[in-house]
Amino acid sequence: MEKETSQTICREADLPTFKPLPSSVTMRKIQSFIPSHLFVRSTPRAISYLVRDCVIVAAFWTIAVCSDALGTASPIITGCARWGFWLTYWWFQGLAFTGIWVIGHEAGHGAFSDHKLINDVVGFISHHRHHSNHASVERDEVYVPKTRADLGVPELKEGHYDHSHDDGIDYDEFFGDSPIYALYILIRRQLFAFPAYLLFNVSGQRNYPKFTNHFDPNSILFTKSQRNVVILSNFGIASMVYLISGAIRIWGWSSIWKYYGVPWLCVTHWFAMITYLHHTDPTVPHYRNKEWNFQRGAAATVDRNFLGWQGRFFLHDVAHFHVVHHHGEEATKYLKEIIGDNYHQSNAPVFSTLWNNYHACRFVENGGDVLFYRNGKGRAARRPAQT
Repeated sequence: MEKETSQTICREADLPTFKPLPSSVTMRKIQSFIPSHLFVRSTPRAISYLVRDCVIVAAFWTIAVCSDALGTASPIITGCARWGFWLTYWWFQGLAFTGIWVIGHEAGHGAFSDHKLINDVVGFISHHRHHSNHASVERDEVYVPKTRADLGVPELKEGHYDHSHDDGIDYDEFFGDSPIYALYILIRRQLFAFPAYLLFNVSGQRNYPKFTNHFDPNSILFTKSQRNVVILSNFGIASMVYLISGAIRIWGWSSIWKYYGVPWLCVTHWFAMITYLHHTDPTVPHYRNKEWNFQRGAAATVDRNFLGWQGRFFLHDVAHFHVVHHHGEEATKYLKEIIGDNYHQSNAPVFSTLWNNYHACRFVENGGDVLFYRNGKGRAARRPAQT
C-alpha cells in the first residue's frame, strides 16, 4: 500500500476512493483459499521459539553483567563507550523481551498450541476481544477513533465538505500542537499507554463502565468462562512483582532498573508502536453498524516493514504479517490474491510514520458507516466509494 496524502488535495470529491471487502468474501471462503497445512499449529515448534527467546534474554543479560564489571575495573573504557554499550543492550534486550510478549500475544488468540490450557497459560486472555471486533467503532476494544463530537470540533456546514473554501472552523484551536508538545505526547504514549490501557481502559471503548480494567475477573471485558483464566493471569503478574521486589532488596534498585526496568519500558514502547501502526492509518477504514463484519475488520490492518531483519527475527514477523498472524509470510501470499486492494502494506520508515500518523489521524466524522481519519486540518486521505 502506497501512502496517499491529503496535503495537496482540497476537494473531497478528488480523494481516492475505497471499496470495502465484498460481503461475498466470507471467512470460510478466505480460509478455503489458504492451504490447509498453514493452519497447523505445532506446540513443540512454538515452545522452541519461547525457549530461544529466553536463551537470548539470558545471553544478553550475561554479556551486560560481565561488561559492566569490566567497565568498572578498566579505565580504558570511557564514559561514552559505556553509554553506547548500555544503549545497545537496552535496544536489543527490549526487542528480545518484546519477542516473548509476541509469543504471549499469539497464544492469546490460539496460535501457540492446539491445547487451550497451554495457550491461556502462555498468552494474554484479554487480547481475544480486540481481534473479534477490530475496526468496529462500536465494539472494538482499543484504538477506538475519536469523533468530532468527542473532541468538541464543530460539524461541517452543508456544502463545506470539499474544503475548497473556508469552512469557518479554526482547527488550530483543537490541533495546533507545537512540535515539542507533539513529541512529548508521543513519548508519553509510547512509555505509558500500555499500562494505562490495562489499568484504566485508556483508548478503549468509552461506553464501558468507569474503572473498567484488565485485572478484574468480573470486568465487562471478559466472559464468565474466562474469569478463572484472568485470575491465573493476575497470579502470574503478582508473582513477577514479588520476584522483582525481592531482586531489588538483594541487588538494589539501580541494578534492576538498568538490567530489567529499561528493557521493560522498551516493551511498552514497541508494543504501543507496533499496535498503533497496525491499526491507525489515514488510508485504513473503520466501520459502523452493518458495514462492519469480521473479515472487513481483520483486513483493516497495515502490514509494515518494521525494523527490517530485527523485526523479523526478534518480533517473530508480528508487524510484517499481522493481518494473517500464523505462518504469516506464506499465508499472506494467498491472502493478497483473494482480498486484493483491501490488503494494506507499507515499507515506509516506521518512526517517521509514527510521527506522520499522529498528525494525520486525529478524528473521524460523527456520522457515516465507512470512516477514515481526518488530520489536524479536517482533511481525509481517502473517502468511501459511492454505492
